[in-house]
Amino acid sequence: MGRERLYLFDTTLRDGQQTPGIDFSIEDKIAIAGLLDEFGVDYIEGGYPGANPTDTAFFAKHRTATAKFVAFGMTKRAGASASNDPGLAALVQSKSDAICFVAKSWDYHVRVALGCTNEENLEAIKASVEAAVAAGKEALVDCEHFFDGFKANPDYALACARTAYDAGARWVVLCDTNGGTQPSEVRAIVEKVIASGIPGDHLGIHAHDDTGQAVANSLAAVEAGVRQIQGTLNGIGERCGNANLISIVPTLALKPAFSNRFMTGISAEALAGISRLSRAFDELLNRAPEAQAPYVGASAFATKAGIHASALAKEPATYEHVPPEAVGNRRRVMVSDQGGKANFLAELKRRGIEMPKDDHRLDALISVVKEREAEGYAYEGADASFELLARKMLHGLPEFFSVTSFRCMVERRFDANGQLKTVSEAIVKVLVDGEEKMSVAEGHGPVNALDIALRKDLGKFQNEIADLELADFKVRILNGGTEAITRVLIESHDSTGARWWTVGVSENIIDASFQALMDSIVYKLMKNREMAGLVAAE
Repeated sequence: MGRERLYLFDTTLRDGQQTPGIDFSIEDKIAIAGLLDEFGVDYIEGGYPGANPTDTAFFAKHRTATAKFVAFGMTKRAGASASNDPGLAALVQSKSDAICFVAKSWDYHVRVALGCTNEENLEAIKASVEAAVAAGKEALVDCEHFFDGFKANPDYALACARTAYDAGARWVVLCDTNGGTQPSEVRAIVEKVIASGIPGDHLGIHAHDDTGQAVANSLAAVEAGVRQIQGTLNGIGERCGNANLISIVPTLALKPAFSNRFMTGISAEALAGISRLSRAFDELLNRAPEAQAPYVGASAFATKAGIHASALAKEPATYEHVPPEAVGNRRRVMVSDQGGKANFLAELKRRGIEMPKDDHRLDALISVVKEREAEGYAYEGADASFELLARKMLHGLPEFFSVTSFRCMVERRFDANGQLKTVSEAIVKVLVDGEEKMSVAEGHGPVNALDIALRKDLGKFQNEIADLELADFKVRILNGGTEAITRVLIESHDSTGARWWTVGVSENIIDASFQALMDSIVYKLMKNREMAGLVAAE
């Protein structure tokens, strides 16, 4: 028997935009729609035309090449005809292929939120769907609060879904709007909806993640019969987020429980780019990727324990549930004070450093790493600093430049307007090819001032670091008191999209930061010469 088709509906640009701190511009929406279209999702919900200027402008043109372009909006108002409802008119007139109506399916919400009768709500669903179909658009209905509504009044919740289906809706989407339904409840309720006469190939699931089960609820709904899944990139969305399509898609494609029965529009080639898609989206949001994200995170296939690393070297399947390459990720065997020789050999080999197991230099490297980790260094989270240390001890590092001294000053004063302000200034002296250069810079804090001054004039290497940017800066106090040991982790990236992590440790937070900054620049120069191994997110 052939596999059944599942349809993927992305609502990043609409429901995802309700994430606190996220506000897409029209340029952002165009870029994200392009990423989703190229990836192969079936539906891209772009927003709510008529609700705000950005969404209205976004729907002034058709924005997808292969995916169906979906406009979102309310059903018509009670007491108004479909032809006289301005909100419905904006949806019908938009350059969309489909319209997704949100409709109340919990009688409690009909009474409290809409302030109309149950019958008026059903009539609004019917008239809205019919208006969309008459305009030549595919109609979808998101039955809001469906699962809570079903538990409170199953007859009315089913009546809402049945009204949408009978009126011509291509998809009737069951929404767990509050995100509190359990997978067993989702499965049982979906089965009852199908038994009532609405076929599964016209049903969808829209799950929120308030109990951390949006992905599980979506998969449970598929097992029970629904054939459309709604979600967002990296699970963004209001409150705790929506079902994460970045986790759902690989599960559907790579787990036999689903892949033997179902197929999606995502090709194996596209699936191999899903890690890049996830990181590109985070980059657009200007946030660091989640290291422990399933399938795509930098730690998703990372191994720290020595016994695990030894087993992985013999047979990767011992500690990997899917091949990392299938989702565009890679195996990471981490070096730390918990790791044995297998960890170190695997990590060195990945970076192009071949080393016999019985080489005394390897023993020396392991000893130094363990001593430094006892001091507070964390090489498991600083791949680039580990590689620089390893190359220095095993083969030596080129000395691109050296810092002869640096000084950092912080002054708190009143400006000419009588406003209190804090000014940070740094002076760095750098030796390049025997010539000393001194750079001075002001910044937003001492570390920023040091960073600017250090990169202000590196002589012949200056152009090579023009695209180097600091993506994240983390400080951790390792023991108590103002005299505490401080660890600084810095994440850097360049125009190639590569990311790397460096670490510094000192009793002085400025000195720890400077160590990490230095490592970041040296690693970039090594990378430019193809003298560095694979970086963590490349």
